[in-house]
Amino acid sequence: MPTRMLSLKHFLRSVLGGEERKFGCFLLLRTMMNGGDLVDNKSAVAGGVEDMYGEDVATVEQPVTPWTVSVASGYTLLRDPRHNKGLAFTEKERDAHYLRGLLPPAVLSQELQEKRMMHNLRQYEVPLQRYMAMMDLQERNERLFYKLLIDNVEELLPVVYTPTVGEACQKYGSIFRRPQGLYISLKEKGKILEVLKNWPERSVQVIVVTDGERILGLGDLGCQGMGIPVGKLSLYTALGGVRPSACLPITIDVGTNNEKLLNDEFYTGLRQRRATGQEYDELLHEFMSAVKQNYGEKVLIQFEDFANHNAFELLARYSSSHLVFNDDIQGTASVVLAGLIAALKLLGGTLADHRFLFLGAGEAGTGIAELIALEMSKQTGNPIEENRKKIWLVDSKGLIVESRKQSLQHFKKPWAHEHEPVTKLVDAANAIKPTVLIGTSGVGKQFTKEVVEAMASINEKPLIMALSNPTSQAECTAEEAYTWSEGRAIFASGSPFDPFEYNGKVFVPGQANNAYIFPGFGLGLITSGAIRVHDDMLLAASEALASQVTEEHFKKGLIYPPFSNIRKISANIAATVAAKAYELGLASHLPQPKDLVKYAESCMYNPGYRSYL
Repeated sequence: MPTRMLSLKHFLRSVLGGEERKFGCFLLLRTMMNGGDLVDNKSAVAGGVEDMYGEDVATVEQPVTPWTVSVASGYTLLRDPRHNKGLAFTEKERDAHYLRGLLPPAVLSQELQEKRMMHNLRQYEVPLQRYMAMMDLQERNERLFYKLLIDNVEELLPVVYTPTVGEACQKYGSIFRRPQGLYISLKEKGKILEVLKNWPERSVQVIVVTDGERILGLGDLGCQGMGIPVGKLSLYTALGGVRPSACLPITIDVGTNNEKLLNDEFYTGLRQRRATGQEYDELLHEFMSAVKQNYGEKVLIQFEDFANHNAFELLARYSSSHLVFNDDIQGTASVVLAGLIAALKLLGGTLADHRFLFLGAGEAGTGIAELIALEMSKQTGNPIEENRKKIWLVDSKGLIVESRKQSLQHFKKPWAHEHEPVTKLVDAANAIKPTVLIGTSGVGKQFTKEVVEAMASINEKPLIMALSNPTSQAECTAEEAYTWSEGRAIFASGSPFDPFEYNGKVFVPGQANNAYIFPGFGLGLITSGAIRVHDDMLLAASEALASQVTEEHFKKGLIYPPFSNIRKISANIAATVAAKAYELGLASHLPQPKDLVKYAESCMYNPGYRSYL
């Protein structure tokens, strides 16, 4: 096969120009590979979506031919991030692909490249500089980027995602270098299908989309919210093994209400106030219809960082017609529930034996509360309405109670219980006497010393989860939780905190990071060919994650496993989710594999370099 392609390469080089040669070679090689057909109807690994270039199954000994996309010119090959290996091109590859003289003479292994890159990254003192260096690497050498991220996940996860991605989004206009993903604005209304067809990849399996209205705890960042879909999809590949070519980040730009951005000369988005109502709904509906038409029934659409009023509406509207998932509502709920299930080993009892108090009643807070109530129903058989009574929420106006029901947003109404009005969190804690305190407010420093001391006076081991991101918005720090509870708190947060020593004992804070859930969850949907997301899949993912926490972790006060083993964790979550999809009759890839864990692992992207001979 390589010989056949090489002669074709020389033929095209002599008769066609650069871009013509690229497109002509692509079409002819597709035809040859498919036995004369331009369309390949056979499915392959990675969820049954065609692996056009054999990247998922190729090994170092099994060659891949990069010029199916980037053709003969060595100069072009070096600027193709999908296939560029930099100084790792061997002597024979340099001769075969016209790379002589375009590279220094040294040949470095991928491992040595990784070592050098990590050394360089550690020289930066400012996290945003590390972020920019990683994004630059991703645009230059995709496989080395993912090799770094996979092998150094605990060190680099805070760089490519929260908390650093929050600052990156705030400054996206200033640090913008090269567009990543698709931008769909009001200017494209009526032409969204055409815009989707401009994306070069056809076998898209996962789309992460945002409208930038509620980026982390930072508010409306408009078009600059693109950093979130880009970051999330990097984790889909690094942690969940979904190949990069199957991932598509999208920002829907309907304007912004952020005056600072509207007046910023470097802002990259539409300079207008946010569209709302019918104009917004029509654009989103056109987008959802176009995605399904272009990529099919089984493409996963993950909604990310939409404001509350749109997040709940979009999930409700499209969950019955599309494969949709909201990470802020469902992903956060699943990862927090996993921590709670694991924490029962330290707290004792069942979920139904505990009382929960939330600060924050938006997407995350109500999503978590609902999943906890569902899991209680599963364990006890009690109606979900009865379980909700053990869960209390506090919003900006105080405890959500029955007397406020008429003025509440619809998603808060199920949590309005009979109780006298309470405005302060500490008073709510003393009145409700919760065993678990969960913060999803998006406002920092809300778990004051008074609140934590109240939790510690009520419970021998208070469970405190300060989940708001980024770090500056956390309801309290790990140091504060451990100090104010006199070392008795079980603590987890949304953004990472360093280990803390109190009275001679080292406490390791847990991180309730959605990255534990959504990469494996998405992989499970893809490998099973799921056509819809069901709540039972979320419960299954939570239980699978909780099962990965060992006695060794519990001794350190951890209620989540370390990220160093995340690919194994993701494979187990994927297998559990896939099994539930088959059980519910929502899987389309038949027959069901005998060993779903091994099958998930076999579908995971490997960033090791390929031989191009």
